[in-house]
Amino acid sequence: MKTGALLAVLPLVFGSAAVLTDSSSSGTAAPAAGPSTYVGTSTVETKGTPSASDGDLWPSCWAGNGDLYSANGDGKGFSLDGEFADIAVNEIKGQPGSLSGKTIAKGDQVGPIWSGGGYNRKPTGMVCVGDTMYLAVQDLALDFNDVPAATILKSTDHGRTWTWDKSKPMFGDHVFTTIWFADFGKGGAAAPDGYVYAYGLDGNWRDSFDDTVADPQSVFLARVPKQKVQDRGSWEFFAGSNDKGRPEWSRKVADRKPVLTDERRLYAQTYGTNASNLSVISQGGVTYLPQQKRYVYTSWTEYTFEFYEAPSPWGPWKHFLSRDFGGYPWSTSKYGGYGVTIPSKFVQPDGRTMYLQANVCPCGGGGIGTSVYNFNLRKLVLTPSVPGAADNLPSVDNLAAPSSGAVAISKSSKSGSLALLNDGATTGSETDFDDEVKGASWWGYEWPSRQKINRVDFTSGAVSAEGGYFTGRPRVQVKVDGAWTEVGAQSVSPAYPGDASAGANKTYTLTFPAVETDGIRVIGLPGGTRSYTSVSELAVKYVAQLADGGFEAFGSGKPAWVSEGPAASGVDRGLGFAHSGANNGWIRTSGTGWSALTQKVPVVPGTRYTFGSWINASAGLPAGQGRFGVRLGADGSTVLGEKTFGASTGYVQHEVAVTIPAGVHDVTVFAGFNGPGTDTWIQPDDFTVE
Repeated sequence: MKTGALLAVLPLVFGSAAVLTDSSSSGTAAPAAGPSTYVGTSTVETKGTPSASDGDLWPSCWAGNGDLYSANGDGKGFSLDGEFADIAVNEIKGQPGSLSGKTIAKGDQVGPIWSGGGYNRKPTGMVCVGDTMYLAVQDLALDFNDVPAATILKSTDHGRTWTWDKSKPMFGDHVFTTIWFADFGKGGAAAPDGYVYAYGLDGNWRDSFDDTVADPQSVFLARVPKQKVQDRGSWEFFAGSNDKGRPEWSRKVADRKPVLTDERRLYAQTYGTNASNLSVISQGGVTYLPQQKRYVYTSWTEYTFEFYEAPSPWGPWKHFLSRDFGGYPWSTSKYGGYGVTIPSKFVQPDGRTMYLQANVCPCGGGGIGTSVYNFNLRKLVLTPSVPGAADNLPSVDNLAAPSSGAVAISKSSKSGSLALLNDGATTGSETDFDDEVKGASWWGYEWPSRQKINRVDFTSGAVSAEGGYFTGRPRVQVKVDGAWTEVGAQSVSPAYPGDASAGANKTYTLTFPAVETDGIRVIGLPGGTRSYTSVSELAVKYVAQLADGGFEAFGSGKPAWVSEGPAASGVDRGLGFAHSGANNGWIRTSGTGWSALTQKVPVVPGTRYTFGSWINASAGLPAGQGRFGVRLGADGSTVLGEKTFGASTGYVQHEVAVTIPAGVHDVTVFAGFNGPGTDTWIQPDDFTVE
């Protein structure tokens, strides 16, 4: 058995009841990482491509000679016929899918163990300055829960030999002892200045349960001149930003301030013995993407990859993706990993396509075997957001069709694939079962650019007592400035029962007022004994439709109907006044002047539509003073067609047929009256458009 294998013990330590120090009390916590507005879409392959190697962590750097160099822990490296070592350095040639390599140094050739028995060496970061390499190595306790010391090694012969200060470690007392470097490409050629930038955690490499550590969920930053990396006295630590937003630096490590704090905890509870309460800040990597002028930090939990981006080494860091692989057991078609990095050598010329390195312990995957305990790459694609307003017009087209640029999203997926969400078939099934006792399930899409949307057709997948359905009513949320918010005036047809009777492969149409957004999802509380939902197809549309025509909608966002004029207006809910359903609209006044309920409706030029409504008018409304119809113009002031009415003894149907002029893409539907100066009201209901 390999000593130091990581995931074998993670379920124990992540489930520990040990107390974490409250970082807020230290006065050093950085602002929490909010959602990114820079990244439009992101995709990560569900599994990696193995290489002929053995070991874990694999921090790397791209040297000036064109080769990649990487250090592994606990393995034989790329020389599989060699001896096992707690640390090894490897020279790697080729591209993803055709890598070859050899181990060039290992064991005592690669640094000391400062802390004595019960500890071994772990590589945490590498950086190349031209062809000179630096390697950060820490002392890691054999139970993985103590990292008291770390130092930086140097090689000037492409990793064959290494030198370091033999008298003492560069970092001690559990402070800044998990170190990795910003990767600035081949030989560091894309570096912005003459410094090497180093990121660090206090204590452990994935989360510290040592209550002496102030900020176990924070990342710190230091810089050092390129020619003085091993000179501890030349290191400067990020000490916050001044009032102009510029970074301040201090030679005193005690002055350090986090550049990123994220105190989220994932998988609060699981059904079995899988790990829970997972922190999200871990040893990973920071890679600079010159084409995008962005820094990307790759972190991980036991079941997820966590991604952050920033415009500078010190931030502000924003979270843009949590790629969830679900609880164990994993399979050969879907697995996560740890020690996640983006080697700059494998960033493609488009600056958007790159490869993640992440490996999995042979004892942690539950059925995936030993084939991924190696230098293991999988494709990552990051597409920036495209600024500007949405310009799509009403159409029957599915905005999430494969050719649309939409990227399917979910909390997780059991198979690892979301391809069936927009394959056009409504007979399949995908679930988000992941062994978590989940409080929310969702299925949706993101786009690089904004879309106008007012309808989602959700088709369920398989349903059983274990799950596959939403408890209660699913809701629609959209992305606003990177954050998810619920849309208002949502209607679902047919009515969603909120239990297993929702059925399999049944389509529910959710409509709402048109919104402009670059992301949409159907979300709700998962049902069943194992807390999951299912899906077969999810279509997204922008169509000619009225929203909340029957005043039965739900949701806390913008209402579908807008009040116009001085009269009071609202919705009668369950009062028995409706034409159908439980609710109806109303307008009431004792004054004079025009008052109405209006709604802007998307339409297609040249198309003839029939708009309808049922209206009940009080006895005091004079004939011809009530009006129902359709208006044009930016302010909706030009009448395209209307029908007048007066008092009635009950609901009367009114219809107006109009042909939309060329160049017109929305009209305003209205129902209202001119107040006669006495108490007068109308009750509109069941608006339609055909």
